[in-house]
Amino acid sequence: MLFSRLLSVGILATVVHAQADSSSSSSSSSSRSTTSSKTGITVITGASEASVPTGSYLSLSTTITVSTSSSAVSTEAVVSTITTRSSTRTTTLGSTTIFAIGTLTLTGNATSSTSTATQIVLTGAGHTTTTAINGTSNSTATSTSSSAQPTNTTPCNNYVEFCDRSYGNITEVAAHNSPFIRSGSVAANQALSVTTQLNDGIRLLQGQIQWNGSVPHFCHTSCDVLDAGPITNWLSEVYDWVVDHPFDVVTILLGNGNYSNVDKYVPFIEQTGIQNYAFEPPKIPMALQDWPTLASMILSGKRVVIFMDYQANQTAYPWIIDEFTNMWETPFDPTNRSFPCFPERPPNLDDANSRTHLYMANHNLNYDITLLGNSLLVPYTPLLNVTNNVTGYGSLGLTAENCAANWGFPPKFLNVDFYNVGNGSVFEVAAKWNNVTYDRECCGLVESGAMRSTRLDMVGRSAVVVAMGVIGVVWLLM
Repeated sequence: MLFSRLLSVGILATVVHAQADSSSSSSSSSSRSTTSSKTGITVITGASEASVPTGSYLSLSTTITVSTSSSAVSTEAVVSTITTRSSTRTTTLGSTTIFAIGTLTLTGNATSSTSTATQIVLTGAGHTTTTAINGTSNSTATSTSSSAQPTNTTPCNNYVEFCDRSYGNITEVAAHNSPFIRSGSVAANQALSVTTQLNDGIRLLQGQIQWNGSVPHFCHTSCDVLDAGPITNWLSEVYDWVVDHPFDVVTILLGNGNYSNVDKYVPFIEQTGIQNYAFEPPKIPMALQDWPTLASMILSGKRVVIFMDYQANQTAYPWIIDEFTNMWETPFDPTNRSFPCFPERPPNLDDANSRTHLYMANHNLNYDITLLGNSLLVPYTPLLNVTNNVTGYGSLGLTAENCAANWGFPPKFLNVDFYNVGNGSVFEVAAKWNNVTYDRECCGLVESGAMRSTRLDMVGRSAVVVAMGVIGVVWLLM
């Protein structure tokens, strides 16, 4: 009861500070404290740098090659036989490197008749086509021709252009704390369900795990603050989406909030079946150039990349990838609107390794509420329209630009809160650096009516939060 009252006070402090920030050009801030005469409890609020999670970090100095691999899948021959009426068409792709997937319409003439068939094709080297008339194949009735390389028309992760690109050469939007969806909760980070997030184009889903008894849940700092339920529920929903979208590669980042050994989580993850789609890297760790193309991951069926930030063990579970030997992050849960783009985790990463590995830009602006000595970082919602914008100080667009200038290539992931605020602006930023055009509608096109009702605009959200904060103060002082 007392905690819920204090949380309301924290909400009010957040809004008051946000209003002060928006009316002042000063970038400085100071801590403030208030003490209840009845409880004797001091509540301290103010902008501060969050404490960075600490854990054991593996070395990047040794590379283990698990198996030989390239950025594509190779095969000696792919043969497709299509029979239409009186003719049979056989297409052979010899010594082909597969780069993409598409739909090809084949049209051929056989004794003045035309046959048309549609098939999924694997693009690569040129192929030969043999047509046998009336079921016979001889020198007078068979013709062989070489055709041009077919053109892919099936999008991978929403764009045809991505199919033959390396996983590491595509910038994508990440949903920070994807499971934390709760209307009216200051600890929420997203407004729409994980299915809707994926439908809208989110391709990295991140969540923090805490233990609720003997079951791992997705919880924000503590399950007393926000409990999004067992990890099996959320992962099962992701699994269902993956099954229904065979041409998409999805990344999951599991935050090991308790630093538990990975084998404690594996039985729960395996209950969902998601591990059947999990990508197993051919090298430990993977450098930027080692990642395969999306098409090869799709063709292999291993199109879910699962990272864990701490305590991963790729020797025992090669499908749960250690994050920080493969991908670094900019400052954790930032409170600085300039969003500096340097490696914070893993610590002391040298310049050479920073330039040769994936990285994620954390662009989720936070405010630090301190309750009874415990720090709780909450999204800075009054500035979301600016934070998620394409241009301007503190915008996602400027962060991506600064990162690309610093390191020579843009972030692999742009990690944001409430991605739907801005009506697709976060996806527009990613599209710019991928050299494609974002022309999809956003956001929440398939959400339920109940979920849609929770999408408050910024004015309405602020009004609700202010009202809750005032009630909390009165309640605390009663």
